Amino acid sequence: MAILRFKALETVNSRKPLRPEFPKDRVTSYFGEYVFDKKKMKEHLSPEVFKALIQTIESNERLEPGLANSVALAMKNWSIGLGATHYTHWFQPLTGSTAEKHDAFFDLDGDEVLEKFHGSALVQQEPDASSFPSGGIRNTFEARGYTAWDPTSPAFIMDTQGGKTLCIPTVFVSYTGEALDNKTPLLKALHFIDKAATEVVQLFDKECARVIATLGPEQEYFLVDSALYNARPDLLMGNRTVFGHSPARGQQMEDHYFASIPPRVQSFMMDFEFAAWRLGIPVRTRHNEVAPGQFECAPTFAEVNLSVDQNSLLMDIMERVAERHDLRLLLHEKPFSGINGSGKHNNWSLSTSNGKNLLSPGKKPKENLQFLTFFVNTIKAVHVHADLLRASIASAGNDHRLGANEAPPAIISVFIGSQLTELLDSLEKNSNVIEKGDNLYLKLGIDKLPEILLDNTDRNRTSPFAFTGNKFEFRAVGSSANISAPMVVLNTIVAQQLVEFKAEVDAELEKGLKKEVVIVNILRRYIRESRNILFEGNGYSQEWVEEAAKRGLPNITTTPPALKAYLSSESRKLFVENGIFTERELEARTEIYFEDYVKKIQIESRVIADLALNQIIPTAVNYQNKLIQNVQGLKSLGLEENSYKASLDALIEISERLVVIKTEVREMTTARKFANNLEHMEERAFSYCDKVKPYFSTIRKQVDKLELIVDDEFWPLPKYRELLFLK
Repeated sequence: MAILRFKALETVNSRKPLRPEFPKDRVTSYFGEYVFDKKKMKEHLSPEVFKALIQTIESNERLEPGLANSVALAMKNWSIGLGATHYTHWFQPLTGSTAEKHDAFFDLDGDEVLEKFHGSALVQQEPDASSFPSGGIRNTFEARGYTAWDPTSPAFIMDTQGGKTLCIPTVFVSYTGEALDNKTPLLKALHFIDKAATEVVQLFDKECARVIATLGPEQEYFLVDSALYNARPDLLMGNRTVFGHSPARGQQMEDHYFASIPPRVQSFMMDFEFAAWRLGIPVRTRHNEVAPGQFECAPTFAEVNLSVDQNSLLMDIMERVAERHDLRLLLHEKPFSGINGSGKHNNWSLSTSNGKNLLSPGKKPKENLQFLTFFVNTIKAVHVHADLLRASIASAGNDHRLGANEAPPAIISVFIGSQLTELLDSLEKNSNVIEKGDNLYLKLGIDKLPEILLDNTDRNRTSPFAFTGNKFEFRAVGSSANISAPMVVLNTIVAQQLVEFKAEVDAELEKGLKKEVVIVNILRRYIRESRNILFEGNGYSQEWVEEAAKRGLPNITTTPPALKAYLSSESRKLFVENGIFTERELEARTEIYFEDYVKKIQIESRVIADLALNQIIPTAVNYQNKLIQNVQGLKSLGLEENSYKASLDALIEISERLVVIKTEVREMTTARKFANNLEHMEERAFSYCDKVKPYFSTIRKQVDKLELIVDDEFWPLPKYRELLFLK
């Protein structure tokens, strides 16, 4: 059984970096060349059509048929000119990945072959879509789903070994109109925060016409050689190693972080960056992360909707390119035990249509009061809806990661740094607010904000939600996640908080009070009410767990109870009244999340049983036979027991551990069958979490101990030292 492992090791040792070929031109000459952006639209559309399209996009209106035909013709000619032969509506169903069905541009007209792409095909399509998760929204005989173009996210050309395809970002809805994707609710949440934030900004700047939520998602990932990957059934089936003893050297030397990038890895990075740049994805940063075999890339900020699309596309590109380099991309949140897991740090902010970052102070005290307004309202939103934020990042993979090896804990808290904490303390406790020119701002210290934030970099890596100078960084998001779910929640809860703030301000202004005094007084109360969510200390400490409980902060460590937050009366009211989800959509989506959890834990359980029974136990028994021969041979020579006691002890220990493994696997299988027979998906999820998953660690403990006992030449699975360090 170990033959596959050693053949894989031989293959890895013979690998050479694959040097990708790049154009000799500068990046600026080909950046975005495969994107039908505004520049391409202007080149390929008449001035009248271009103006009408931009107006339609900005006003979020439906495309008129005539306009759609003109845009489709231009899009077809542009993409065919670059070698595209097919087009597809590219969407994000509730599977966690993207989906596409390719159609050729050509059509038959009698004996003549014509290249066609009508506006109707651009605007809407009807994929079969019967097998995508719907959470009970559709019966099989009502399988029709519709994709509709999202013109706020530009079309692009995907260039693969299978050819070039024009991809049109779309929403995906059911026959009866319910959202079946990640994009539809995100667009609604972004519209909500635009409206709510604009009304608040207009308290300070009447000229503001629009507020844009921006996002820069850092992406962490692991790479392993494809030969080693193929020799690990657990990686093949679930992208996570269910067994594996920690190597003598892991990340304790702290020498991998920011170190020289291995040649094969750098070649891969250069290759996927080139593909990303051609698609207009502004990837700028690459480096080694803390754990061996772990890396990170990060783009510049973009509008949230575009950033979500680009991150989904980037994960796809990275996976494809990795295979070309005989590497496998691991986006699982915890593919290896005992070292850092992988997250997706979501750097979120709000900007006005004229480019002003609302989470960055300005040169004038008035601008700084505006900053404090959005800063404090965001903190209050997180405090009120911490359970929803936790639900938005809940997954089977993230449960393994949260609270371990620099990943933030499951307790949602906000880190703002000592200096800003002192400023909020001062603002809260200053009871005498007198407004005379700029005296109010000076008295509160608001004029000093730019200096305060100049060196207020975040140094608390255990915080799940941290302010990092001019943005909030939501660190608890999992590396494999489609980031729309946390962005839907974050933008919705902040928008709702801003609506409530504006209503309070308006009510006070009707009493004839001064606007600045009203705003400061309301912010002071918000600071006092949200004090419990602020935390500057060690999120891993037991003291924080106890303190958080005293503060009333939820500590939900697993996915099933976290997901229940979506169905609370407060959440239903929040989403339904603001038009983000209908009741039916919210219930269906939560059902899908429960089902996804069940499937992933079920797969891991089956993999554990398969490996334990078919590889680990036979391997250990074979080694036992070798030890028995050794003991018998030494005894036959008439030697004392001390001469073969080590072999006897090993035999006994192996036997004891094999008994435990077999017993635990049998009990786990029984628990899994019980869970599968439960009627409701939520019940199954809780049963898998509470009754099946606990066996994972107990079985693993026995197997990992056997890995240290059994002869290395017998062991069938590539070991951590090989997976993590051989590139």
